[in-house]
Amino acid sequence: MRILICEDSVLLREGIVRLLEDAGHDVVAALPDTDGLDECIAESLPDLCILDVRLPPTFTDEGIRAALRLRAARPELPLLVLSQYVEERYASELIAAQGGALGYLLKDRVADVAEFLDSVARIARGATVLDPEVVAQLLSRQARSSTMARLTDRERQVLALLAEGKSNQAIAGVLFLSEASIEKHITAIFQKLGLEADERGNRRVLAALAHIENNGHGL
Repeated sequence: MRILICEDSVLLREGIVRLLEDAGHDVVAALPDTDGLDECIAESLPDLCILDVRLPPTFTDEGIRAALRLRAARPELPLLVLSQYVEERYASELIAAQGGALGYLLKDRVADVAEFLDSVARIARGATVLDPEVVAQLLSRQARSSTMARLTDRERQVLALLAEGKSNQAIAGVLFLSEASIEKHITAIFQKLGLEADERGNRRVLAALAHIENNGHGL
């Protein structure tokens, strides 16, 4: 896979390059900031772009703004955004934006090499992968909403795992349930949230959560 990285920390940038190359990926560019990012993407045509949320010169939201710009200009380009802390406002903006595969992970996840590489692979295949900490915050804020009140405790557990991007099989393994049971729970969740189940299920759930977060009410 051809991957472009935009990360200001030299140590983290070089570390990610090494991890990806050792896993057989081709890192087409490793940039310290967003200067020339669009041109580099146009020239190198990466299959995935990894960006830090906070980049020079102000270290506030340059990375997330670049991600949103790329989402608008190249909606088919898979994006993985890395953040030092849980910043759910940025996550919500990306989730709500139209486009393809998306990942939003805390930088600590990079230390778990197998998990990080698995996330990279899933995003490249078209999945939406959100850090469990971000999912937890999104869900906790909606715990008392009329929408979330419709769900049982088990359905909330399944919803959280689904929102992280886990497959039905993986959710079944975590909760020690059969895949058939998980499918029934997901069907009930989608019905209660007013969503149509499809292969992009977790993306639709995340979009619903982002909608609740941004508008302060149920669907």
